[in-house]
Amino acid sequence: MTRVLLISGSTRDGSLHTAALRTAARFAPPGLDVTLYTGLSGLPAFVPGETPPPAPVAELRRLVVAADALLFSTPEYAGALPGSLKNLLDWLVDGGELTGRAAAWLSVVAPGRDEGARAGLESVLGHGGARLLRAACVRLPLDIRTVDEHGLVDDPRLHTALGDMAQALVRVLAEARPAPSWQVQSSLYPVITPSGPPAFGGRPF
Repeated sequence: MTRVLLISGSTRDGSLHTAALRTAARFAPPGLDVTLYTGLSGLPAFVPGETPPPAPVAELRRLVVAADALLFSTPEYAGALPGSLKNLLDWLVDGGELTGRAAAWLSVVAPGRDEGARAGLESVLGHGGARLLRAACVRLPLDIRTVDEHGLVDDPRLHTALGDMAQALVRVLAEARPAPSWQVQSSLYPVITPSGPPAFGGRPF
């Protein structure tokens, strides 16, 4: 089971980015355990090295550590990442939870409308030591009018794109897992103990 944590960069009710991720969580294919993070607006302002971390930060870090991959979808504010999302990432960089963590992004706006946010996201993820899975990153411009009364995106293209992203995530993560060592593999087979005399004239080999 591949565990994916979905993180929206928007705190606005009715956000298209959050709706797209909510749709991803609702229609996750078999083999994926998908969780939508909902605590963005409740995170306190970042304080470097704060110990112990505030409870909302400790919960965020627990969810990130439990995930095999992170999927972000974020709007762009004033040419950059929303401050609330940058605050979340600062907590994770400081705690080291991004190190080695797989990550991808889903853009739901037209090219040129979130380039600053996307570049900022990739920069912070790289700074934190995360692995950006470009094969699982998708841009699919959506219309806010496709969000239904349940806060889900009613657009079959998104369902197709999410399926493709899920397959890419599973494939890339599987390829990245180290193969077991010979010693580990050998433990899967029975140990045969010789019953006769040693070979080569009784001399050990």
